[in-house]
Amino acid sequence: MAEKLNIDQIRADFPVLHQQVNKAPLIYFDNAATTQKPKAVIAALSAYYEQDNANIHRGIHTLAERATTAYELTRKKLAAFLNAPSTDQIIFTSGTTAGINLVAQTFGRANVGKGDQIIVSNLEHHSNIVPWQMIAEEKGAEIKVIPVSDAGVLDIEAFKALLNSKVKLVAVNHVSNAIGTINPIAEIISLAHAVGAKVLIDGAQSVAHLSVDVQALDMDFFVFSAHKLFGPTGVGVLYGKRDLLEAMPPYQGGGEMIKEVSFSGTTYNELPYKFEAGTPNIADVIAFGAALDYVQAIPSEALAAQEEALLAYATQKLKSIPGLRIVGTAPEKIAVISFVIDGVHPQDIGVLLDKFGIAIRTGHHCAQPLMQRYELVGTCRASFAFYNTFEEIDRFVLCLEKTLQMLG
Repeated sequence: MAEKLNIDQIRADFPVLHQQVNKAPLIYFDNAATTQKPKAVIAALSAYYEQDNANIHRGIHTLAERATTAYELTRKKLAAFLNAPSTDQIIFTSGTTAGINLVAQTFGRANVGKGDQIIVSNLEHHSNIVPWQMIAEEKGAEIKVIPVSDAGVLDIEAFKALLNSKVKLVAVNHVSNAIGTINPIAEIISLAHAVGAKVLIDGAQSVAHLSVDVQALDMDFFVFSAHKLFGPTGVGVLYGKRDLLEAMPPYQGGGEMIKEVSFSGTTYNELPYKFEAGTPNIADVIAFGAALDYVQAIPSEALAAQEEALLAYATQKLKSIPGLRIVGTAPEKIAVISFVIDGVHPQDIGVLLDKFGIAIRTGHHCAQPLMQRYELVGTCRASFAFYNTFEEIDRFVLCLEKTLQMLG
C-alpha cells in the first residue's frame, strides 16, 4: 500500500495556493496548463540572482564558475531522471514546442524528403502538429494521422496499417493534454522501429505524473517543459539518441554552439552545446534542478495514488450533474477531466467559476483537430496535481452547480 501524503505539509510549500481570488480561497485546477512552484524553486531563482548571477561556460571568475556548475548540475539531474546514457544527450530548450521544432528543423530537414511520410495522432496539441506540417510542406512529404476512438483511445490497428518504409518519423504525445489519455508509447515505438521510422515522444503532460526511462522505452527523441514539472517557465528539455543528435546539423548559430569561427568557415561545438546557441536561461535551468529535487523527494507511489484518488472522486462527483458529459474516458488516463454540459458554452462556465476563485481551463486546449473529431467548440478541463484536495473537489462541484443555476 502506497504511503499517504501529508497534503497540508505539501501545500505549505506552495505559496500561490494560499490566497483569495475574487474573495474566495483559490482552487487551482489548471495544472495541465502549468503547475505551481514550490518555495524551493522560488528560492533557487532568488539565490542565483542574489549571489551567483554570471554568464556560464566562458568566464573564469568565481561567479561564472558557480553558475556554470549549478547549470550543469541540473543537466546531470535530468540525465538521471530520464535514465539517459549521458548528460551530452540532454539539450536545454525553451520548452516542449522549441524541442519539437528543433527536431523538425534539423532531423526532419535532413531526413524527410519528397513522398516520405510523418505520422502524428489525432490526440496531439498544435505544437506536435504544426512543426511537422511545416517540414512536410517544405519537403513534399505527407502527414498521416492515427485516429482516436470515441473514448479517446488511439486506434493501434489503424496505426499499424499506416506504417510502411516511407514513414520517417512518428510523433505522438505520451499523454493527451486535452483529455488525459495515456498512450501505449512502448508499443508505438516498437511498431515504428520495425519499419525503420524514428519516434519523437512529447512528454509535456506525462513527466509530472509518470516515470520515464528513455533507454528502456528505446526512445529516439523525448521532449518536455520544466513548468509542467513544478519548475520555471521558459525551460525545456530535448533528449535524443547520441547517433541521431550527432548527425543532426545545428538549428541556430551563435554563442556556445561554436567551437571555432573564421570567415572561411565555422566548426561547431560538441553535444550538447551544439544545440544551445546564445546565452541560455541560466537562472531557470538552475531552479529547474530544485524542482526535480523537490518532486523526487516525494514517494512516486504516494504521488500517483493521490492523483488517482482525486481523479476517481472528481469523476464520480461530476457524473452526478445532469447534462454533464465527460470527454475522454480512456481506461488509462492521468488526473485530467474534460467535460461539456448540454446547452452551455464552456467559456461561460470558466468565467463564472473564476468568480468563485476556481481556475479551470476552457476552450480547445490547443488541440483543435481533436475538438473537430468530437464536433465540439471546446471543453471545460479540470486537471489535478498532488497538492489538490478532495475538499477542493467538493467546493468545485458545488460552485459548478451554482454556476449552472445562474446560467439558467
